[in-house]
Amino acid sequence: MLFYQLADRMFSLCFLEWHDVIISMGAKHQIKPMHMKINRNTFWTVIVAAAFAFAACQPKNKAEDAKEVAEDQNEAKFDDSEIEDDTQWAVAVADMGMMEVEASKLALERASTPAVKQFAQMMIDDHSKANEELKGLAGQKNISLPATLSDKSQKKYNDLMEKTGKDFEDAYTDCMVKDHKDAVDKFKKQADKGEDADLKSWAAGKVAALEHHLEMAKATEKTVDEIK
Repeated sequence: MLFYQLADRMFSLCFLEWHDVIISMGAKHQIKPMHMKINRNTFWTVIVAAAFAFAACQPKNKAEDAKEVAEDQNEAKFDDSEIEDDTQWAVAVADMGMMEVEASKLALERASTPAVKQFAQMMIDDHSKANEELKGLAGQKNISLPATLSDKSQKKYNDLMEKTGKDFEDAYTDCMVKDHKDAVDKFKKQADKGEDADLKSWAAGKVAALEHHLEMAKATEKTVDEIK
């Protein structure tokens, strides 16, 4: 109701302002003022159309980062608890694991070097299994995990999407080497300093496999580098 009252007031002010302007111009240039009839319905139509146009031009709300959402949910549930750091670790490695799988699926489609395809299939198989294991552990402990890639991981994936041929293989293998160095470090720290016994044990059991992945990633990267 207030909107209509304000708009009606605007109509009256606009009419009076333009009426005064026209009279003033007429007096100055000795022109007889024309009687201007403004239809209220027309005025309302313009106002409503302008309102819709303004709303359409407003920026759309950006989707929330899935990793940040999970972190916020866990903070609300485990704030100041002994396993708060463990929940942050679980969220980080869940995002990392999803990225390994999605990037490797892309590698199966785009890579032509047999060694790259073989490595990518190993990543899909091993990390898909590990992701499900972590999801099961997290569910038992009411720990929230991201359902989709974080903004950071999505950007890395999008960067890979833009590449083809050897450029893609170079970028993919480089990404796998860096990510597995980070993963080995994260899992070793969790195995050594984690508070939750189950997550600590699970992390310790994955270190050897991740170290093997890292060596395989380095060997695959070397194979790609040697291609002319």
